[in-house]
Amino acid sequence: MNKKSALRTLIVYALLIALAIYAIELLGSNQTKQMSYTELMKDIDEQIVQSIELSTDRLTASVKLKDEENLIRIVDIPSATTFIEVVQDRVGAGEFELTVAKETFMEAIAPYIPNVLLLVGTLFILMFVLRKTNDSNSKAMDFGKSRAQKIDKNSPKKVTFDNVAGLEEEKEELKEEVEFLKNPKKYIDMGARIPKGILLVGGPGTGKTLLAKAVAGEANVPFFSISGSDFVEMFVGVGASRVRDMFKEAKANSPCIIFIDEIDAVGRHRGAGLGGGHDEREQTLNQLLVEMDGFATHESIIVMAATNRPDILDPALLRPGRFDRQVVVGNPDVKAREEILQLHAKNKPFVPGIDFKVIAKNTAGFSGADLENMINESALLAARKDKKTIDLNDVEEAMVKVMMGPEKKSKVITEKEKKLTAYHEAGHAVVARCLPNHDDIHEISIIPRGMAGGYTMYKPTDDKSYASKNEMKEHIVSLLGGRVAEALILDDISTGASNDIERATKIAREMVTKYGMSEKLGPICFGASQEEVFLGKEMANHNRDYSENTASQIDNEIKDIVMNAYTTAERILKENVEKLHKVAKKLLENEKISGDEFEAIFKE
Repeated sequence: MNKKSALRTLIVYALLIALAIYAIELLGSNQTKQMSYTELMKDIDEQIVQSIELSTDRLTASVKLKDEENLIRIVDIPSATTFIEVVQDRVGAGEFELTVAKETFMEAIAPYIPNVLLLVGTLFILMFVLRKTNDSNSKAMDFGKSRAQKIDKNSPKKVTFDNVAGLEEEKEELKEEVEFLKNPKKYIDMGARIPKGILLVGGPGTGKTLLAKAVAGEANVPFFSISGSDFVEMFVGVGASRVRDMFKEAKANSPCIIFIDEIDAVGRHRGAGLGGGHDEREQTLNQLLVEMDGFATHESIIVMAATNRPDILDPALLRPGRFDRQVVVGNPDVKAREEILQLHAKNKPFVPGIDFKVIAKNTAGFSGADLENMINESALLAARKDKKTIDLNDVEEAMVKVMMGPEKKSKVITEKEKKLTAYHEAGHAVVARCLPNHDDIHEISIIPRGMAGGYTMYKPTDDKSYASKNEMKEHIVSLLGGRVAEALILDDISTGASNDIERATKIAREMVTKYGMSEKLGPICFGASQEEVFLGKEMANHNRDYSENTASQIDNEIKDIVMNAYTTAERILKENVEKLHKVAKKLLENEKISGDEFEAIFKE
C-alpha cells in the first residue's frame, strides 16, 4: 500500500470513529421532554425540582424532578442572568442544585463537523480526479512505448543452430554475424564494417523466424522480437515513438538483436497506393530508416527482418548501411527435408527402421513448417488409433491431410455424384499415366476432403526449380482429363471441373504473357506491371501495355493451347477407355486407390 492509500484509509477510519462516539453518546443519554418556563417556576415553588443544569450557551436548561429519575425536561430560558438572580436564594437554601454544563468534546467540534466533512469530500473528489488523470497520462505515455518482446540470453527456450535443420548455406551466411556479436573487436580492428541489417526473404513457413532466434541463441545475446504491424496505430506519431523506444532499449542491452517480422507491413514503398501522402506508416518507416542509419560501429546491434514480399519494400531500406545483406530462405530440397523430418521425429516414438528418405521424396514442395505439421499430425493419428508407435501409413495419411484437409466420410453423396466423381478422378489419373513427363500417381480418392469432392494426388520424383514448356502443356492436359472423362462416359459435364479449368487457363495465360512460350507472339512479356493495387506500386502503372490487336492474339493463343490440350486428353482417354472403366469401377468399390494399386490395374 502506498502513502496516498494509507492517508485516505486513515481519514476514513477517523471519521468513522468520531461518528461512532457521537452515536454512543446520543444512545447512552436519558430520555428528554420539553417543558415551559412557567411550569419550571411552578415546580420550583412546589419544591419538586431536584437539579437544574444550564447549557453552555445558557439558552436552555436541563431540569430533573425528584420523582422522575430517567427523564430530563428541557426548558428554554429567556434570560439566564435573571433566572439565576430569582432562584439564588432557593439554591442557597438547598432546595435544588444549579450548575452550568461543561462543554463536551462533541459539542465543541459539532459546529465544525459540516465544514470538515465538506473539506474531506472535496479532497476525495480532487484526489480521484488527479488519480484518473495520472492513469490516463501514464497510459498515454505507455502507448508510445515499444511492444517488442525481449528473450533474454539466459532464457530456457533458447534456440541454436542445432535446432535448425536443412538450411546449411543460410546458417553459414549468418555465422559471421554471430562471430561479430561474440567478438566485435576483431572486425573493428581490421576496419571491417559488419552489415547492420539482414533481411531474411522466403515463403511462409521456411524458417526465417527460427533462423533469427538461432542467431541470438548462438551469440548468447538478448533478442528483441516485434511484428511490423505492432508499430502502426490509429494515432499519429505512435509508430515513430515506438521505433525510437525500441532502439533506445536495444542500445541499453547492447550487444543484441532486433528482429522485425513481416517488415513489409511498415516498410512498403513510400507513395504506394491511391494518393500516397505522408501518412502514419511513412512516418514510422522514416524513423526506422533514421535509427538504422544512426548506428555507430561499436554499438553491436544487428537488425534482422523477415518478409515474403521483398519486391514491395522501399528502396531506402535495402541500400548499404541499412539492410546490407539479403538471405533467401527457400523451401528445402530432398536432403534438407530428410534432415528436418529426422529433427522433428527425434522425440516421437517412430517404428524402428522407418525410412525418412522415402517420406522426403514424397513431400516435394513442402516447407519446414509443413513438414513439422505433418509429423505432428502423424503422431495425433497414431494416438487416435491407440498405437504405441508411428508407422509409415500414419505419416502418409498425415501428408494427405496436410495437403487436402481431413476426410469427410460421413458426407451423404448420391450414387450419381459418386459415379461422376469416380470417372472424373479416373480421367485425371489415366491421362497423367499416359503422359511421358508427368509425375507418378500417389493416390486417388472419391472421399471428399476439404473443398474437393475427390482428388488425384501425384508423387513428384525430383525437386524441380523450373518447369519446361512440354511439362506445362502436359499439366494442362492432365487437368482437363476429368472434364473429358465426364463428357465421354456420362455424356454430360458438371461444375466439378471448374477449378481444373481455372488452373489450366492460368497456366496457359502465363505461358503466353509471362514466359514467352507462344509460337505466334514470340518471347515477349505482356502486362509485366499488372500487379495488385496497394501492394507497393502506383495504380497508374497497371495500365495494359499492349494494343487491342495484341490482346486478341493473346486470347486466341491461350484458347489454342487449352483446346489442343483438351484434344490430347480426349485422344488418350478414347485409346484407354477400358482402363478408365476399370479405375472408376475400383474407385466405386473401395473409394480410394493407392499408386501401386492403380499401376497394377493399368498393367493388366
